[in-house]
Amino acid sequence: MDLLRSMRIFVRVAEAASFTVAAQHMDITTAQASRAITELESHLRTRLLNRTTRRVALTDAGNRYLARCKEVISLVDLSEAEASDAQVSPSGVLRMHAPITFGHHYVVPALSQYLEEHPLVRVELTLSQQVPDMLDEGYDVFLQVTSSTLPDSALVSTRICTMPSVLCASPNYLRRAGMPMTVEDLSKHACLQLVTTFFPVDRWTFEGAQGKVDVELPPGRLRVNSADALAVAVANGLGIAPLPMLSALPSLSNGALVRVLPDWELQKMTVYAMYASRQYLDAKIKTWVAFLRDYVEAKLDASFGERYDVDS
Repeated sequence: MDLLRSMRIFVRVAEAASFTVAAQHMDITTAQASRAITELESHLRTRLLNRTTRRVALTDAGNRYLARCKEVISLVDLSEAEASDAQVSPSGVLRMHAPITFGHHYVVPALSQYLEEHPLVRVELTLSQQVPDMLDEGYDVFLQVTSSTLPDSALVSTRICTMPSVLCASPNYLRRAGMPMTVEDLSKHACLQLVTTFFPVDRWTFEGAQGKVDVELPPGRLRVNSADALAVAVANGLGIAPLPMLSALPSLSNGALVRVLPDWELQKMTVYAMYASRQYLDAKIKTWVAFLRDYVEAKLDASFGERYDVDS
C-alpha cells in the first residue's frame, strides 16, 4: 500500500463526502478510491468512514485522522516544492573547500559578488592545502588544483581555468643582479624554490617557442611550500622564483614583481570544481561554479590582455 497516496485519497473523499467525486478529481476509478480507503482502514485497524448507499460520513477517529493527514500532506507538498525549487533558485547553505592561495586571490573576491546577486545563499568556506573527502566532510563543492589529469573518481569535475606558472623577480633584485636574457643565465642568479607536488625541487622545466628546456637547479638559499610566501620573498628581493599565475597576478599588476623571461612558461596548473553529481544539481552549486569560472576568466583577461583558455 502506498500510504501517502491513500491518505490523499482519504482527504479527497472526506472533503467531497463522495467516492465518485473524489475519484474524478484524482483521475482514478471509484473502485480504486474505495479499495484505497479499505486498505488504509485495515492498516490503521480503525474505521474512518461510515458508508451508506446515499452518503459518506467521517467517524470520530476519521475526523481526527483527517486533520493529521492534512498536516502531513501539507508538509510533504512543501518539502517537495522546496526540493524542486533548489534546482531553480539558489538558496540555503553552500559548503565549499578551496586551496589557500586560490581561495585568497579568487574565491573570496568572487564570493562577495556572488552573494550580492544571490541573497538567499549562505556560504561556509574552508581554506586548506589538503584535498578533502567530499562526502565524509560534508562539502557541496571543492576546488582542486593539479598539474596533471585528475585521478579516476565518482565525482563530477568542471574545469575552472588553466594557468601557467611564470618566473618573477623584484625590480630591486633585477637592478642589482641584472635581467636574465636566456634560461642558461639563471645559473648566475639566486633561484628560490617552491616545494609543492607541482614543481620538482631540483629543476625547472620551461616551455616556449623552442620547445621544452630543463634547467638544473643548485641548492637554493630558500625553499618554501607556499606560493604566497614565496611571492613575498621574491618581492623583497631574495631572488628569482616560479610563481603560479594566480599568486603572481596581484604583484605583477602593481609593479611589485617583474616577469622574467616572458617568452617562457613553466608548469601549467588546472583548477577544477568537484561535486557529487550532474543529475538534479542544486542551483546554488550550479550557479556558483559557473560564476567562479566566468569571474576567473575575466580577471585573467583584464590583467594580461589575452585569454588563458579555461577549456585548454
